[in-house]
Amino acid sequence: MTTKPEKVGAVLVVGSGIAGIQASLDLAESGYYVYLVEKEPAIGGTMPMLDKTFPTNDCSMCILSPKLVDCGRHLNIKTLTNSELVGLAGEPGHFKATIRTKARYVDPAKCTGCGSCAEACPVKVDDEFNQGLGKRKAIYKLYAQAFPNAYAIDNSKCLKFKNLNNDKLCGKCIKACQAGAINHHMQDEEIEIEVGSVLLVPGFEIFDPSELALYKYGQLKNVVTSLEFERILSASGPFGGHLVRPSDHKEPQKIAWIQCVGSRNCRIGHGYCSSVCCMYAIKQSVIAKEHAAYDLNANIFYMDMRTYGKDFEKYYERAQKQYGVNFVRSRVYGLDPGEEDNVKIRYALEDGTVVTEEYDMVVLSVGLEPNRKAVELAKQLGVELNQYNFADVTKLTGVASSKPGIYVAGAFSGPRDIPETVMQASAAAGEVQKLLAEAKGTLTKTKEYPAPKDVTGEIVRTGVFVCHCGINIGSVVDVPAVAEYAKTLPGVVYATDKLYACSQDSSAQIKEAIEQYGLNRIVVASCSPRTHEPMFQETLKEAGLNPHLFEMANIRDHCSWVHQNEPEKATEKAKDLVRMAVKKAALLEPVQPVTLPMNHDALVIGGGVSGMTAALNLADQGYQVYLVEKAKELGGIAKRIRYGMGGEDVPAFLNRLINQIQNHTNIKVYTGVEIADVQGFMGNYQTKLTNGEEIKHGVAIIATGAAEYRPQEYLYGQNPRVRTLLEVEGLLAEGRLKNSNNFVFIQCVGSRDEERPYCSRICCTKSIKLALKIKEQKPGANIFILYRDIRTYGYFEDLYTEARRKGIIFVRYSTDAKPVVELTSTGTKVTFTDHVLNRPVEIYADIIGLASAIVPNDNTTLSKLFKVPLNAEGFFLEAHLKLRPVDFGTDGVFMCGLAHGPKNLEENIAQGKAAAGRAATALAKENIQTDGKAAFVNKRKCMACGVCVEVCPAKAASLVTDERGNTAAEVNPALCKGCGACSSSCRCGAINVKGCSNEQIMAMVRALA
Repeated sequence: MTTKPEKVGAVLVVGSGIAGIQASLDLAESGYYVYLVEKEPAIGGTMPMLDKTFPTNDCSMCILSPKLVDCGRHLNIKTLTNSELVGLAGEPGHFKATIRTKARYVDPAKCTGCGSCAEACPVKVDDEFNQGLGKRKAIYKLYAQAFPNAYAIDNSKCLKFKNLNNDKLCGKCIKACQAGAINHHMQDEEIEIEVGSVLLVPGFEIFDPSELALYKYGQLKNVVTSLEFERILSASGPFGGHLVRPSDHKEPQKIAWIQCVGSRNCRIGHGYCSSVCCMYAIKQSVIAKEHAAYDLNANIFYMDMRTYGKDFEKYYERAQKQYGVNFVRSRVYGLDPGEEDNVKIRYALEDGTVVTEEYDMVVLSVGLEPNRKAVELAKQLGVELNQYNFADVTKLTGVASSKPGIYVAGAFSGPRDIPETVMQASAAAGEVQKLLAEAKGTLTKTKEYPAPKDVTGEIVRTGVFVCHCGINIGSVVDVPAVAEYAKTLPGVVYATDKLYACSQDSSAQIKEAIEQYGLNRIVVASCSPRTHEPMFQETLKEAGLNPHLFEMANIRDHCSWVHQNEPEKATEKAKDLVRMAVKKAALLEPVQPVTLPMNHDALVIGGGVSGMTAALNLADQGYQVYLVEKAKELGGIAKRIRYGMGGEDVPAFLNRLINQIQNHTNIKVYTGVEIADVQGFMGNYQTKLTNGEEIKHGVAIIATGAAEYRPQEYLYGQNPRVRTLLEVEGLLAEGRLKNSNNFVFIQCVGSRDEERPYCSRICCTKSIKLALKIKEQKPGANIFILYRDIRTYGYFEDLYTEARRKGIIFVRYSTDAKPVVELTSTGTKVTFTDHVLNRPVEIYADIIGLASAIVPNDNTTLSKLFKVPLNAEGFFLEAHLKLRPVDFGTDGVFMCGLAHGPKNLEENIAQGKAAAGRAATALAKENIQTDGKAAFVNKRKCMACGVCVEVCPAKAASLVTDERGNTAAEVNPALCKGCGACSSSCRCGAINVKGCSNEQIMAMVRALA
């Protein structure tokens, strides 16, 4: 009898884009050792190539850099660059993986990233990172903020490799390298590692538009791909963010974007929608107009505008109304050369009119396609692929591949945006945590910091680091002048400027400066402390300084962005902000963290599919879960869904899920109960239910779902023939539409209007799926779908294609000519204007299906109880739209499902698993630490008036009577968020906040006097 091998507490993550980085960090924080394998010489994937991200217009590198640094410095993540997975054997829980690492010819342990080698190298080649628009050397670093912060040699270009035995042949890089890091005799290596699970996140490739002759890509000099345009816009790109066209470096006056290049094209086997192209084209047009100091003419040629994500529709509207971007619904026939390297576009409008127009530059919005090497690897591993060669995800799992123990996430399983990629990465991490729960913590290491230096009584010695952030700051603010100014400020003994203060090499240089100059206060003038302060504070801890001896001046948001047309004033303001920061830093004192025990139980609020999925995942990891549902039974809105978008049997799936929940020993279910009160903080919550019971838990997941909008239009509720999509689905499943022949579906009912300025995401696909189901049962049925834009993103485009082939008729309507539904003596009449014929059409319908909006439930009470925000529409608002899509700003509270925003069933399942994966990073800890930046009370001054108790949003303040009978305010440092509401309200000045005292604030104010 053979014994089953023990599970291994290590995970192999293949691919180090944002999905690989997020999954690695989640797993490492949850108690697993991670091998992060990347074929390139640095991690980061595609995201470092991007200029800004939609819909927030955050600098892509600014939000990614902290994660790169966190990944690079994490003890439980081993990064293997220049490496590939070449073999895998074993079973779930215990695999043996063979990793081949190509020689880098530079020792990362010795390389300081100084760049002297590249300066000396005589060989220039096209820079792939800059999409061939610039040059790099044969020895190079992939990008400025790259991790590892080490160079690599391209042996196919390096002169030395022509004859390694000839010592006289080049070798200039060797002479230039003072660290002795270069070795041209390095060899490729293979290692074998043991892991419990594998996560495939190899990313994507962009479509090569030269395959489509009509665009003349590669022939017309000023026709570029969207990724090339990102590098043109980027501060770190070949033109330093200056908007110029490639042929002559002139500023373009007129730019066109052409959508669906390599997507929605069945002739080339790319029938799917690439999901991201509409939004990135809008973003690029907006950013291009911001870059241009003149009135840039920006035009987007499109078929359907697919702005279906959270806040995407608002961004689309803003691009039109605020920025003046022109959207042209059309079909492009071809591109031709114009005068002076201009480009002529031939296109047809909806009415058939053919127009030729000349542009200075044309951007092709190219689609995403599978990574070819990843396709080969998948076949080698036995992972099934779909018809387009993306990974075929097991239905209703979100992230499971066909091979047990191997999970997929990100664009490898289909085109998707960054938040969905991050969400899937956390979901895959959650599934891995469930699989390897018994091996958690068996291979991880604990980070040890040097003893913090006692700065008590020391003379203040401040170091100031001013960041260029490429051109995000440096193109407006005179950064060197600000750094020189900082040197003149009292207490400053060292000041310098950095190209990217958040890069790995800058972090190392800050630590070196602390040691060399004896610095005991650090000021960084760069971007937002919201995203970067924790990273810099970690650097101080590694250098032996208390992390709270640190101050940031936000000269990006407050200077370069808001005063981009006033560089002199922006520079003066930056000096003011630095002066204020230095004054405050001089008064900073060490703040000690508060350590508390962690409660390892979880509360999940909402018993729909997302909530149950999250609960089941955590329970399978071994955590006790309390699942609270206000309805009498579990299931949520999914109880009304009969057919999955991919043909899944949803009722059967839902019944299985409910059965698993009800029979799980680690899950206690409460139905017909709501949340009455919440006290506490991450690790120590006490939640009271309306039945009087109190639950103690460490984390909470909010999955309260959403509702179907009850239409006030189109005779809904007055005419039995007018139904919502879910009602039509129910009638269809029950066989009650057998006598109906004419069907009309009306899209965007209650969505994309002034009251609800968002797209409900799933309505187009749902209507088409129901239409196809009707056609399946009644092939002779007449079906009309009236739409504004068809938004069948991703593989749902296949349903749209099938529907058109089966004779379902699609007619577009505009907001100023919506369909009209009337009850006449001869039946229910729908009147609309045909967008091609421009003539009214009348149809007598047996059934009218209204694609009504997804609307949030009333989340106000929960929002207040857990101190988590809602957006303008009433959905819960995540900590960051791009990189923290299931987290709240409040520690220990997470969200998933329709409570976050509209999405389909598969996406809800993935987000439920993601919330569980993120929650597990907190639950895995034995203790929690608060940063200690809490309010404190001088009890001698306190008059016990109670105002602080009334104004405290975190319920951290209370009035306490001591044994002598004296009453005074007291603040629980674990609960306190350091917001300062109590301090600013205290009439007698008895309350201060550590790290932001009255004295420090007044010092900053006086610095401006």
